[in-house]
Amino acid sequence: MLKGFNYPLTPEGKSTLNPAPPWHYSSDFLGIEFWADPARVGALLAPGLEVDGAADGHAFAYFYDWQFTAANEEYLDPARYQYREFFILVDALLDGQAVSYCPYIFVDNDAALARGWSQGYPKRLAQVFQTRLHAAPSLAAPQLAQGAKFGASMSASGRRLAEGLVVLDSPLADPAALGQRPVINLLHTPRLAAGMQDKPAVHELVMNVPRETRIAQAWVGQGKLVLPEVAGEELSALAPRRCGAGVRASMSYIVDDLKTVKPLA
Repeated sequence: MLKGFNYPLTPEGKSTLNPAPPWHYSSDFLGIEFWADPARVGALLAPGLEVDGAADGHAFAYFYDWQFTAANEEYLDPARYQYREFFILVDALLDGQAVSYCPYIFVDNDAALARGWSQGYPKRLAQVFQTRLHAAPSLAAPQLAQGAKFGASMSASGRRLAEGLVVLDSPLADPAALGQRPVINLLHTPRLAAGMQDKPAVHELVMNVPRETRIAQAWVGQGKLVLPEVAGEELSALAPRRCGAGVRASMSYIVDDLKTVKPLA
């Protein structure tokens, strides 16, 4: 019997890109609040979602530095299970409920790519970087303090697609204030067979249901995001009209479930 959660499926399952859930994640991240053109946000929404008129194009961009494990200390294989990520969440409505939708997401690791596709995240390969926090203070290591600056960038196919900056102001007294809307994704598996290419095998809205989410060392300040125009890309359509809060924090959670909320096929 072949074993594995993702391809490749093999007799022992060692070669699979990912072990079976539950999946445990830990990270440092930068979050940047911004407002895009509401019409362009609406054009990106999957069927079954609606523009949140009250949000006025509100969105968040995130840069993450992740460490992953399943049940067998996979984190001890950092070359395979560390990765970095950039994504955008836009505000939307699902049957009147306030939700977030992920139209773009980029990672630098194939295992993370596969996990994302299984959750409906439209992941692509990229290079993602952010300023790191190190315990020993130095001009090269900004600390969690007022005025500290943390930068980030994302490039794909040799082109710089996103740049971010967070300037810290103060600790976030209540990390619950970072609580985001439920994340809705479009889980889509196309068919290649002739005559079936417009009839995907799977086409449905799904809700991610992470659990045991923890936030630590959260600081808030001012954020800045640039999404430059690049040939062959559409990310710049969400270029900020203005930016708001910037956040630098650490986070962990567990993933072992996915909820189908609306079949579309």
